[in-house]
Amino acid sequence: MKENVGVFDRIVRLIAGLVILTLGFVFKSWWGLVGLVPLMTAFMGCCALYTVFGFSTCRLKGKT
Repeated sequence: MKENVGVFDRIVRLIAGLVILTLGFVFKSWWGLVGLVPLMTAFMGCCALYTVFGFSTCRLKGKT
């Protein structure tokens, strides 16, 4: 899959995923597993919804 998640977006997703997982653990809720979605998109660098809507937060390669 083509990378469509920029650096700042990855950092936000990483933090959000960790916060959601932590809250799920603290409150003993299975909903905390939802935090895996932003974590996976942060690590893979590709978001399926961005692909569907043709959106990207990556910088264009070759642009100065």
